[in-house]
Amino acid sequence: MGERWEDLIIETISRILIPFLQLYSLYVLAHGHSSPGGGFQGGCIFSGSLILMMIVFGREELRRRLPDRPLFLLCALGVGIFFAGTGALCMAFGGEFLNYGFLDAILPRGPVMARYYGMAIVETGVQITVMAVMVSIFLKLLVGEEGCSSNC
Repeated sequence: MGERWEDLIIETISRILIPFLQLYSLYVLAHGHSSPGGGFQGGCIFSGSLILMMIVFGREELRRRLPDRPLFLLCALGVGIFFAGTGALCMAFGGEFLNYGFLDAILPRGPVMARYYGMAIVETGVQITVMAVMVSIFLKLLVGEEGCSSNC
């Protein structure tokens, strides 16, 4: 993005709004299995808060809080560890891929709660991946940005 413009009202409202957006994204994640929402919606809300931060405070503020390399690693972390790792763990305990009931060997309180925890782990991975990918796509669409491919 080019030069950063300053507006006291927009900056003040954004400073107040961004933490609430991020907290709301965690709420959407936590209640996604019993109401509309989940990892994808929570990830979109969280990435929206980061994009708002960059629009209002500039690219350097986002780089300071979330450098390119960790952003690139978060893209793979959500899918690789949370999703594929949880599925592989289910298979290691004798179940099918992402059959969370077989995680009761390591998760407490039986197969019903193991399914609950397994779903929460996978949804967390989805949220992390969606957030990182959405921010990366936004950065790639900016004029003159090379993104992670040249900086990582």
